[in-house]
Amino acid sequence: MIGWIDASSGASGDMLLGALLDVGADEKVMQAAIAAVAPEAAALSIMRVQRSGVWANKAEVDVADSSTQRGLADVVKLIVGAALDPQISRHAIDVFSRLGAAEATAHGVTVDQVHFHEVGALDAIVDIVGVCAGFVSLGLTDLQCSPIAVGFGSVQTEHGELSVPPPAVAALLQGAPTYAGPAATELCTPTGAALLSHWVTQFGPQPLMVVDAIGTGAGTKDFDSHANVVRVFVGRSHAQSVSRAVIYETNVDDLDPRLWPVVVERLFDAGASDAWLTPIVMKKGRPAHTLSVLLPLERVNDVRRVIFAETSAIGLREIFVGKHVLDRSFAHVLVAEQKITVKIARTASGAVLNVQPEFDDVAHAARALDRPVKDVLAQAVAASSHLWERTGN
Repeated sequence: MIGWIDASSGASGDMLLGALLDVGADEKVMQAAIAAVAPEAAALSIMRVQRSGVWANKAEVDVADSSTQRGLADVVKLIVGAALDPQISRHAIDVFSRLGAAEATAHGVTVDQVHFHEVGALDAIVDIVGVCAGFVSLGLTDLQCSPIAVGFGSVQTEHGELSVPPPAVAALLQGAPTYAGPAATELCTPTGAALLSHWVTQFGPQPLMVVDAIGTGAGTKDFDSHANVVRVFVGRSHAQSVSRAVIYETNVDDLDPRLWPVVVERLFDAGASDAWLTPIVMKKGRPAHTLSVLLPLERVNDVRRVIFAETSAIGLREIFVGKHVLDRSFAHVLVAEQKITVKIARTASGAVLNVQPEFDDVAHAARALDRPVKDVLAQAVAASSHLWERTGN
């Protein structure tokens, strides 16, 4: 099972709690985890509410102690001392460790000096432990998330009025795609940011999946501009061979063409999976090139930096795509005692679909043997013919 979170209206602990209960997380597991860390708290309750016409679960847990400030060590002690499933405990401690590190960075102190305010209160601890219990009960093998709306404007905190996103949220979401979103307020809370930074493995549009259930969790505020909800999609991967990737494109008509080989080389050094040029004719009949770069989501910053630094481009098109990849392995064959690598492509069941000598090795062997490249390539193909044996169905 895999999951995807729609965080286009941000996220908070109670929003994620509501969405998890709506999508099918084990309520008994979540209730038991909450009771373990807050035995004096009222049970987790759910109300069905509307946010801009969208029905959603509003999660609430009443706790007697809602304002006590705690340090990270106090929170960890509370969680460790509770009768929690070890998995839930481990995840919850990591979430709070991320919060502690972010607060320390934001305020220029050590983690030991951090005293949580809003997130150190028992209701926030309940939110984090409950969400961790919900995700553990779902047993997801992968959890992805949309770009996160963080809001804009300012918010009143224990430290005074801070710009949105506040420093801790900004620190927690470093490396994740974020944007202001539709409302002049805080949309992603520190608790929500810490939970997403811990649980989410990859950010981007919804992956290719067969959706089995959708859970919707409501925030406290009801905006006129949009539905203040977070959605959790749970289902099955449609194809294990499909991964998410990005294509960057830009049209360039004023770059010295001698620079293109260097540009492409540096794009590969930055983590691009592939890069290519397409000749085009732009407005006023000017000849130009479209630079296209295929890259994994985690390398977008590095690749974008190279494009802007090494070319004359002043803008990029960003296209999210699915990337289908066959299973690949490598073998070696000898041509006149020259070792040549051969790439073998298979289906998931093991059936061989392609066997191809690596051309760089073929060219190197041809130079070493002082023979035509086409002859060495033909011999390498013949020497690798036995690798076509089909091992799957």
